[in-house]
Parts: sequence; structure tokens; C-alpha cells
Amino acid sequence: MSDTSDRIERDITINAPLERVWELITQPEHVGRWFGDAGAEIDLRPGGAMSLSWADHGTVHGRVERVEPMTLFSYRWEVASAGTTLVEFTLAASGDGTRLHVTESGFDALEGAEEKRRALYDDHVGGWGVELGHLAEHSRVHV
Repeated sequence: MSDTSDRIERDITINAPLERVWELITQPEHVGRWFGDAGAEIDLRPGGAMSLSWADHGTVHGRVERVEPMTLFSYRWEVASAGTTLVEFTLAASGDGTRLHVTESGFDALEGAEEKRRALYDDHVGGWGVELGHLAEHSRVHV
């Protein structure tokens, strides 16, 4: 896979202050509603365990990497028993709202044939579109 297929990047602007957006992306009661649909658990500290659950897809486990309140939250999560990718949320004030930049990287390091890694990458590209749409609905954002 090439560099362009190892990394997914998305930006949205949320019509809410940094503190509110920070809560939406780090607090289990919010993440479990817009990202997973069947709950979430997050031990919000580097090395802390986390899990994200979906009614149709089961539970995915991860580990918190970095926590820089109001600016950066990142974690590694399991990807289809092929290894982990790194998800990073970066926040910045944008007028009266918050710009949220999301990056997921590490698809080239996943186990399995190129076709499998490509399929996982493509699935996550579509998934981020869906999940950020759910975040937009949950937080009443302007995408």
C-alpha cells in the first residue's frame, strides 16, 4: 500500500467550545452514543484501556496513547485481528466553534495480504464518514 492509503484524515467544525468537544470525544457516555452504538469504556490516561461497542459488530478494544486536554487525544485500537492502528483527534478553536482533525494511520503495518489491508483501509474510510456524521448529529455540528 502507498503512503496515501496508510493514513485517513478528516476535518469537521463543531459549533461548540473546545471543552464541549473534548467531552464528546473522550467521555464514554458520549463516545458510546456517536461512535459506538452499544457503549464505550475509556480509562482516560496514557496506557488506559478502552473499548468501543456496536450492536452489529461487537466490541473493539484499544489502549489510550496520549491525553493532552483540550488539544489532543489518541489511542491504538484492534483492527480485525490484524494488529492496531493509531487514531488521533486534534482540537483547535475556530471562531466560536472547534475544528476537529481526525487521523487514523498504520494500515501498512497490519498483518495479512495487501488485499486484506486494502479492504480494511477502505472500510475505515467509509466508517469515518459514517461515525463523524453521527458525531455531527450528536453535537449539532456544521460539517
